[in-house]
Amino acid sequence: MPKTPEEKNYKILAVNRRARHDYFIEDELECGILLSGSEVKSLRTAQCNIAESYASVELQELWLINSYIAPYGKTGHFRHEERRKRKLLVSKRELTKLWSNTKREGKTLVPLVLYFNHKGLAKVKIGVAKGKKLVDKRQTQQKRDWKRSQQRLLKQSN
Repeated sequence: MPKTPEEKNYKILAVNRRARHDYFIEDELECGILLSGSEVKSLRTAQCNIAESYASVELQELWLINSYIAPYGKTGHFRHEERRKRKLLVSKRELTKLWSNTKREGKTLVPLVLYFNHKGLAKVKIGVAKGKKLVDKRQTQQKRDWKRSQQRLLKQSN
């Protein structure tokens, strides 16, 4: 199916699937990300990983820490570090809200998706998360298994 002109640049680059398994996601926020030129070129080829990364509020700025963007092969001397801290762009109001969630309430900021939006700008979706305990993970797995078995039973009855 062809994409509309608004969606032609939309592309999902990396998804953190472990985040929804390990955390309860309470709130989501779309952030811009400050990148160098070689990082953008490397992202266009979808050579990135956010599975082991997290976000943190430091010195009144929001940072994405430990995200991996592969070096771009055709770059000369101006290569970027693969796992450097990258600044995330949010408004002051959102930043204070995130700071209060992490410092006062003990929650974590977890990147969920890294993508290019319909305008072709790199964005990161950050989730305000609370950690799951082992019992919670088991309950989630049981619910998922029950839904699968329900779907099988409905298919067999039809």
